[in-house]
Amino acid sequence: MIFTAKMPSPIGEITLQATENGLCYVGFHPIYKEVIGSNRHLMQGMTELKEYFNGRRFEFEVKLDVKGTVFQQSVWKILSTIPYGQTYSYGWIANKLNNPKAVRAVGAANGKNPISFIVPCHRIIGANGTLTGYAGGISAKAWLLEHEREHHH
Repeated sequence: MIFTAKMPSPIGEITLQATENGLCYVGFHPIYKEVIGSNRHLMQGMTELKEYFNGRRFEFEVKLDVKGTVFQQSVWKILSTIPYGQTYSYGWIANKLNNPKAVRAVGAANGKNPISFIVPCHRIIGANGTLTGYAGGISAKAWLLEHEREHHH
């Protein structure tokens, strides 16, 4: 069963979805059929996201339960290591995977990240420093990066 909750944020309403094992989706366009209800992973996720948006949380501890290919999982795992307030490029991830030619595949996997904010795909920018696509829109990505710059300690 997939539990679903919605919460307001400074960049629009966010949907969180969870299984019994952890969060499986956080973002703007839910990927699972919505079953309204709650569990501890949703509650913890909402609490941690509120703290993040208030500038009081810099790392997340909520358990995740994400589905993806082995390659996608490897990209998302590397994304999760990018520190709060830092930005890197798709090429940086491809190099971390020892596959420098995989930049496009990394970009595609980044775009399929089902856990926005917590798995920080917003911290990936173009090699030339431009803000690249983001499911929540470029203005939301710009807001998140500015928010992290302001609260970075």
